[in-house]
Formats: sequence, C-alpha cells, structure tokens
Amino acid sequence: MGLDLRQLRYFVAVAEERHFGRAASRLAMTQPPLSQQIMALEETLGAALFARTRRSVELTPVGRDLLPEVRRLLTLADSLPALAQSLARGEAGELSLAFVSTADYGLLPQLMRAFTERYPGVRLQLVESTSDIQVEELIAGRIDAGLMIPPVPPRYAGQLSYLPLMREPLIVAMSDDTARQLGGEVPLAALADLPLVVFPRRLAPAFYDIIMDCYARAGLTPRIGQEAIQMQTIVSLVSAGMGVALVPRSLCNLRRTGVVYRPLRDAEPLVETGLLWRSDDVSPVLGGFVEVARGWQPPDDRVPAPLLI
Repeated sequence: MGLDLRQLRYFVAVAEERHFGRAASRLAMTQPPLSQQIMALEETLGAALFARTRRSVELTPVGRDLLPEVRRLLTLADSLPALAQSLARGEAGELSLAFVSTADYGLLPQLMRAFTERYPGVRLQLVESTSDIQVEELIAGRIDAGLMIPPVPPRYAGQLSYLPLMREPLIVAMSDDTARQLGGEVPLAALADLPLVVFPRRLAPAFYDIIMDCYARAGLTPRIGQEAIQMQTIVSLVSAGMGVALVPRSLCNLRRTGVVYRPLRDAEPLVETGLLWRSDDVSPVLGGFVEVARGWQPPDDRVPAPLLI
C-alpha cells in the first residue's frame, strides 16, 4: 500500500469543510481533481471515507474514526524536517553510556548535568560496567562511549579515542571503630594488618594495580580480606567491619552509616577516569557529548565534608 500524504491532506480538508467545492478553494485547486484524489485514496484504503449526496458530504463511520489518526500522522510528517535538523546538530537522539562504579559518585552526575543542560532533547541510556567490558562493548558497537579507568588495551589504540577527565587521590574508607583508633590522617602502615576490601583484579586490573602499588611503595603487603565487584558493596562490607578499603575521594559522597573516610598521610596515589569512544563512529550526539566532556572542569581540591566525620 502506497499512501500519499497529499491525498491525506485532501481528506482532512474535505472532512473539515464537509464540501468539495470549499475544500478545493481552500487547497487552491479545482473540484474535479480533488474528487479524483479522494476516490483514489478510498481505493487505496479499501473503504469509503465519505457519504456523498447532491447537497452534502458526510464522513462515513470509517472516515470519522480515521480522521484523528490521519491528523496525527500529518502532524508527525510535518515535524520530520525539524527532527532531522535536530538530529544532525546532535540536539536529539540517544546516547548509550557505560561507566565504572567509581564514577557514579562524582564525575558521572556532574558530567550528566552539564550535558543535559546543553542537550535536553537527547535520551540517555546509562549502564554500569567495568573498564574491560566497556572496551568489548565499544568494539562491538553496543554502546556509544564509556567512563573508564585507563589504560586502553594497546591492540585497540587505533580504534578507540580516550580523553582523560579527572584524577583524584585515594582515601581510606573504614569503620567507626577503626577511625577512632587511627585518628585523622592515616599512615598506610597502620592499615597493614587490617583486612583489605578490594575489586577483583580480573574485573578492574588498573584500579587493583594502583592500590597494590600504593602498598608496595610503602614496603607493605596487603592482607586481602574480601573482594566485591561494586563500590557500593565494598563500602557496605567496610560498614559491616569486614575490613578497610582504598577508594577514590569522590566516594565521600556515598554516605553509609558506620563508614568514615580519612585521607592518607603518605603520598596520595591518583586514580584517573576518562572518556572512551570509537574513533570511526562519532555520531552528532556523541560529538556533542565529547565536546561537553572536553569543556568540563573537575571540582576543586577542597576536602569534602565527609572527611571531617
């Protein structure tokens, strides 16, 4: 079935005027071609739309029920050029973004706020994912971009683009009881005998290695207590007294009863989070997101209030 939008517009005009002559004048055409086009539409649809007499034109039950649907269809058709232009400018469409759990408490909400303020018409699909999975999903074309902890696997260096966004120090997450024993700034040596709650290396190798290197530079070997694949779970285990954890400073925004955050007295190791996307597949929406990310400024270095607990 090949519907003609012009014929649908003719149908609406006749339905509203209830008169072929007046509808023809409104459409700046003569009556015979208008009648022919309406009959052609009825033949295409396989149903009569008008009951005609010498003095009147009335909608049939089919025509009456079809009229609001045709109006909606024409409204949608009229909106297509504007939608196409918005899509071309990156002002409409969809963006699929993956993120590591560490980004959920600082970088992600701040970046999303900046993007949605500039592009309110874009639909966002967010999914939490580890850095290694993000790389696989990007290569497969199942996501548009990811907030991940580097490094990018060398074998994909030519296919993926990476933009560093934020570097933040690690701090200590500990229970109330441990915090009372250790006081303010915590030397790493004071944690040596305490169980360490950490991501499994197979899921977050870069983040795991940063923590292990931190201990190694201090001449210490951590005692791994528990492993968890989400930052919320790690903090919950700390709250339950299962050990301590080294977490990015933005985790101070994750308030959990029984958990206290303290800075390290030793040189603070830095964790970097950046944006990753396919170099050869930059849609207008993704281009707008990358532009916002390039202009985004990380927060200042003031110590967050939760550290003072």
